[in-house]
Amino acid sequence: MKVKVISVLEDNYMYLVIEEHTREAVAVDVAVPKRLLEITGREGVTLTTVLTTHHHWDHARGNVELARLRPGMAVMGGDERICGLTRMLAHGEELRFGAIHVRCLLTPGHTSGHMSYFLWEDESLDPPALFSGDALSVAGCGWCLEGTAQQMYQSLVETLGTLPPQTKVFCGHEHTLRNLEFAHTVEPHNDHVKAKLSWAQKRDEDDVPTVPSTLGEELLYNPFLRVVEEAVRKFTGQVAPAEVLEVLCRERACFQQAVEPLQPQARALLALQWGLLGPHK
Repeated sequence: MKVKVISVLEDNYMYLVIEEHTREAVAVDVAVPKRLLEITGREGVTLTTVLTTHHHWDHARGNVELARLRPGMAVMGGDERICGLTRMLAHGEELRFGAIHVRCLLTPGHTSGHMSYFLWEDESLDPPALFSGDALSVAGCGWCLEGTAQQMYQSLVETLGTLPPQTKVFCGHEHTLRNLEFAHTVEPHNDHVKAKLSWAQKRDEDDVPTVPSTLGEELLYNPFLRVVEEAVRKFTGQVAPAEVLEVLCRERACFQQAVEPLQPQARALLALQWGLLGPHK
């Protein structure tokens, strides 16, 4: 299993997953279809399926055009609002692409129908992969837009946090540096946060991706997976995990607003990306 990391738009990632024996390929979160097809052409693979994590514009906008350019393309996801959807997926459903197994994991919070995808190959030395969209990111998580803190906790900690620690995490955005800056405010004495922050600063200077991380690493420095840790509880003033997570989300919003206030145009763009506004006709 080979994963191509493709940077698109301002800070999004889409992915091409290649089954190296059959040369079949699966795409995750197609935002710029022509760019994707250029890469599939260079790789000499046959693209058969799109897995979409959620319906937001910056993750699903390319589905319809891709289906037009490649008739018969399967577009799968867990939310009927995903444009171009041809097959609805259910939590726990498993798919197969050659030697690649896919387990579909419903992870509500960012959106109600957010689906993450856990991929592995039997008898392979390569670690499994998680495509987590805007549920889990490097050192952070997505905004809780359509769910409760309890749902977000269950998605992050109980569903994703219990996957094998060697799992590679491929998230939907390059938000690592800002996430780690917030993580450092939560746990200023966490050496894992300090080391990862220093590493991410160098990656940012070199303009190279910070994905993937591993789930085991995330458990060491991602505050949204560390809601039972004493230092994180102390920062929030809460004990119950879902309440800790709720305060973390609120404090992160304040932190980001303080360091980088959103201009009206940026707010409008985010609203459009999140599906809160429709494009002008």
